[in-house]
Amino acid sequence: MTPAASKVGVEKHEPTQTQEEEEKHETHHYFTWTDASFQMARLDGGCSTSKGSTVTIMENEADDTLQNLNQLSCGVGKPPRNVSAMRHCSSSAFLTDPEAAYSGIKSPPTESGFLPVFRSGSWSEKGPKQYMEDEFVCVDNLQEHLAISANLPSPAAFYGVFDGHGGKDAASFAKKNMLKFIVEDSQFPTGKKKAIKSAFVKADHALADAKAVDNSCGTTALTALIMGRTVFIANAGDSRAVLGKRGRAIELSKDHKPNCTSERQRIERLGGVIYDGYLNGQLSVARALGDWHIKGAKGAKSPLSSEPELEEINLTEEDEFLILGCDGLWDVMSSQCAVTMVRKELMVHNDPGRCSRALVKEALQRNTCDNLTVLVVCFSHDPPPKIEIPRSQRRRSISAEGLDLLKGVLNC
Repeated sequence: MTPAASKVGVEKHEPTQTQEEEEKHETHHYFTWTDASFQMARLDGGCSTSKGSTVTIMENEADDTLQNLNQLSCGVGKPPRNVSAMRHCSSSAFLTDPEAAYSGIKSPPTESGFLPVFRSGSWSEKGPKQYMEDEFVCVDNLQEHLAISANLPSPAAFYGVFDGHGGKDAASFAKKNMLKFIVEDSQFPTGKKKAIKSAFVKADHALADAKAVDNSCGTTALTALIMGRTVFIANAGDSRAVLGKRGRAIELSKDHKPNCTSERQRIERLGGVIYDGYLNGQLSVARALGDWHIKGAKGAKSPLSSEPELEEINLTEEDEFLILGCDGLWDVMSSQCAVTMVRKELMVHNDPGRCSRALVKEALQRNTCDNLTVLVVCFSHDPPPKIEIPRSQRRRSISAEGLDLLKGVLNC
């Protein structure tokens, strides 16, 4: 707890004769909540960068801390594999109203005519690994990319991150063919979810038939298809999609790790086993494309699934950007920390490419042990606005017993 946290303003009032009679057996202390009268404990929402980093995250000025009031419930990142040291995210937040802890800021009303504008940036590095096995795709204008406009909403975009293992071939194949499998499906564009699921299965089966790809090669797949205001996130593996919503991190995908309860149950039901967090002692993910040395014959039920989990959301003015990253990022950084970092960077230079690079550099400083690929997709030409927290004019009271308890918490 910082020293400022113990500074609670207490305003005493001279009681009238009537008040003295009413409060004969009970004493209350009154104080007014203001934007600087009560500082909460440090939370895992901002980022403390490592020594020598050029990115300064969550400085201690009140202007910066006010931007992150709504980060009170921060996601916790996955623990790093074989990493001896991990730097944690932390920020300070001022509480202007006790009820604001969960309601956050007051958001402007959403206009029904809102349409996003897509602009993206990316960055990849092989990190401490000997080889780079990641691939990604960024298509900000799908109509222009496909040279068609019929039956496609405007705007439309497509993004994907493919984290290969056992070589780069499977990830490269998915990068080249996933979008084609989606748009060429007979159910596209009317049945987008069915088309996406079918594309993952087709890509998986095509890898089994591809003579140029070794059957022990595989890849995770995370895609984002955006049509107008609607976002379709499809994930098979442990890459992650995170939405930045006025400073809050909203996870749009689930990490498919073998030890995840639902994945473990599915794996064991299909005859698979988990050794030390690895599927059949070989693979650290529960879903992936390829890896036919584990799956066996096509059409057979396998503990290693290629079926993606889908999430559909509608964007509003509050939705500012989307982060797609492989597990090399999320092994050492929480979703909330990444959103906080990107939002602050965008407010400085409004460049999604530089934001992606900053996340990769920070993950390397935190000793990630994997390849790194990050995409940042913005939904507006403008940088995120500064968050202003409304001040409460209501007075609050607390009993002497409650005040003593509060002092004890602040002093601990």
